[in-house]
Formats: sequence, C-alpha cells, structure tokens
Amino acid sequence: MELNDTVAAVVTGGASGLGEATARALAAKGVRVALFDLDEAKGAALAAGIGGLFVKVDVTSEASVDEGFAAARAAHGQERVLVNCAGTGNVVKTASRDKATGETRHFPTDAFERIIQINLIGTFRCAAKAAKGMLDLAPLEDGARGVIINTASVAAEDGQIGQAAYAASKGGVVSLTLPMARDLMNDGIRVNTILPGIFDTPLMARAADAVKQSLAASVPFPKRFGRPAEYAALALAMIENDYFNGEDVRLDGAIRMAPR
Repeated sequence: MELNDTVAAVVTGGASGLGEATARALAAKGVRVALFDLDEAKGAALAAGIGGLFVKVDVTSEASVDEGFAAARAAHGQERVLVNCAGTGNVVKTASRDKATGETRHFPTDAFERIIQINLIGTFRCAAKAAKGMLDLAPLEDGARGVIINTASVAAEDGQIGQAAYAASKGGVVSLTLPMARDLMNDGIRVNTILPGIFDTPLMARAADAVKQSLAASVPFPKRFGRPAEYAALALAMIENDYFNGEDVRLDGAIRMAPR
C-alpha cells in the first residue's frame, strides 16, 4: 500500500512510545493520523504537531472505541491502516510467599483479567471494528483494502517471572494474527504482528539506571534498547509491502529473555 495523503490511519496508544513514533512516521508520509489514547495532554500536543487528530479512547470500553472511530472517520474518512500499540503490564507471581511474614498469596484474578482486557481484548476490539469499516472501502491494487498491525511482545514466547498475565495477553495477540489474516483474506485486509523486545519507552524510563544498563547489556546486538523509530520503520514496511501478511515478527536484537 502506498502511504500518502489519500490514506487515513488510526494508532492506538498513540500519545507516546511506540505509538507516537508510528504516528510521526505515518504523518511524515502524508497520512491523516488519528491518535487513540487516555493521555489527553500528550495526545493533543502530538496531534497538533503532526497535523493529526487526538481522541481520548479507552480500549476496554466498547462505547469509547465506537466513539473514537466515529470521530476519526468524521475528520479523516474511513481508515485504511490500524496500528494497535495500546497496552500495559504488571509483575505478579502466580503464587508466592512473603519472606518477612511467611504469608502465602496468589495472583488476584481481577488484576490478571485487567491485563487481558487491555492487551488482548482491546486489541481485538479495535482490529475487528477497523476491519468492518475497511470492508466498505474501494479496493486498491491487488484488491487491497487495508492493513492491521498489532503489537505483542517477546514475552509472548519468553515470558519472565511475574509475567503470567502479560505473556498470556501478548501470546493471545500472536495467536490472533494468522486466523484474523485468514478471516479477512478475501476482502483484501492484511494482518501482521510485531513482537518488540526491550525498547526505550516512557515505561522503561522509570526503571533505575543500573537496571537499564543491565538490560541493555543483555541484548546480543546491538547492545542497547530498541528505538521507537525502529518499531515504526517495521510497521511501515509491513504496511507498504503488500505481500507481508499473517506474520509475527520479533524485533529484539536477538535477545531471548531469561527467567528474571
């Protein structure tokens, strides 16, 4: 798909990190970009800077997502591109013992469910609604109508201690890729997923310097965090290459995560 000012895109989690970098890269191609996020200050500032649109959207809410797509389509027309970057995580062991008191506890089910709701169900909710809208678009070359890029994580394959919910949610996103691509193959809508490794995002910025240095050193090559622009470059390659479909691609400097 050629990216230019005839194309509209929606980026979830678009106010910062991987989503921000992708929104900037799309806008640089002339694409009309709508950002879905909960951070109004960052989202509105970024949208103003790239000539896009910010809509406050909670991906766990059916009504919020519907309102977001309605606003984006009213401003830019039906999107041909959706990039799902909205997500979060937590670190809780399945069951554990408090070293000080000896008390035992388990991972609260509601905390587990929250991660699934945001990362997995939120991703599917936005993808399904975008695909429905894309069905009405006039086909381009080879019958192409649209592209959906989802974001998983290397944790889908190398989940660490305390990442049961996060790894399960991201593993679910990976498992969505091929059946979703097959569901939409006769309508010219492609689906791919990126599995980022350790990236330099606002979430990582909160870690202690010693932790960040250790993590960066653990990457085989290059020995640094991934840059959001590198994620964006892969997302654009997936969009622009019409033969890229049904794929899950790690972007991780060859890292394989240790248990902790």
